[in-house]
Amino acid sequence: MNFDKLNFDLSEFDINDIDFENMGSWPKAAKIAMALVVAIAVSVLSYMFLVSGKISELEQAEANEQQLRKTYRIKYGAAVNLDSYKSQMTDMEQNFSLLLKRLPSSHETPGLLDDITYVGTTSGLTFIRINWLPEIENEFYTELPIQIEVIGDYHEFGQFVSKVAALPRIVTLHEFSIEDARDKELRLNVVAKTYRYKESK
Repeated sequence: MNFDKLNFDLSEFDINDIDFENMGSWPKAAKIAMALVVAIAVSVLSYMFLVSGKISELEQAEANEQQLRKTYRIKYGAAVNLDSYKSQMTDMEQNFSLLLKRLPSSHETPGLLDDITYVGTTSGLTFIRINWLPEIENEFYTELPIQIEVIGDYHEFGQFVSKVAALPRIVTLHEFSIEDARDKELRLNVVAKTYRYKESK
């Protein structure tokens, strides 16, 4: 394209000679200038009223697309692993049920003192004291502490702790303290705790 043909002389152009009612009589330079002004005005107005709104909508749509893709991936992963999740849930329910069976019920707690006394005496210990302490309420379970005071030696203490851990009901030992007693024997003070599950109402 030959741009030399588009050159025009503005030296003789006078704005006072422009007749807005007869644009056909305008000089070539005026017509080109007006065309440029109109083109720029149309471009700006088109962008403001047509394009800018669409750009915002596009950005919003792209953001929604990313969120939907993320949600899809999560749901797709869950759907693919659904059988595995069901199997895990079944195993968890079975394990939870087995653990609950190891927690003493209300009518079994008195017998737990007898069990602890039995494993203590068969370990060679002499009981000075064994009695229930006040219950401790927690969100999902109740702690049932038992204060225990026995006399023996380290070997007998070890046997006692081992046998308590082997009881069919869950019992944990806390707050150990050992001090000298009579005839070279030792006194063990310990708090044993068992737990009762709170049924949801």
